[in-house]
Amino acid sequence: MDAVAQHLEAGYPNEACGALIGRAGDGTQPHQALEFRPMRNAVTDRPWDRYVLDPLEQLQVQKDAEARGLEIIGFVHSHPDHPPRPSQFDTERAWPFYSYVVAAVAQGKMAEVRAWRLDEGTKTFREEPLTID
Repeated sequence: MDAVAQHLEAGYPNEACGALIGRAGDGTQPHQALEFRPMRNAVTDRPWDRYVLDPLEQLQVQKDAEARGLEIIGFVHSHPDHPPRPSQFDTERAWPFYSYVVAAVAQGKMAEVRAWRLDEGTKTFREEPLTID
């Protein structure tokens, strides 16, 4: 979480983002994130309230993870001076398998972090437990 906080705070006042690398849960166990990979926010017109991952960078992160027997299990992004809940923009671009960690960054400091997963049937996010070891 230190690496997450450092990256998201450095991106303030814009949204910052990255990927969670680890092992996927099996239905009875949650995803297990082993590392955070900072990525650039590819949005240029509204980076203060939108983020989009660069597809080529995402592909490279996935290849690097797979080479080590891991995979992308989720994504992290910040909400500068806003609550850590997925926005409509986030919901429209989400995929069901992944965990989405959203962090409120208030005045440049990470304040609150919550995890979410998209329900494929309802197309809404449900909060999921976030445990930090």
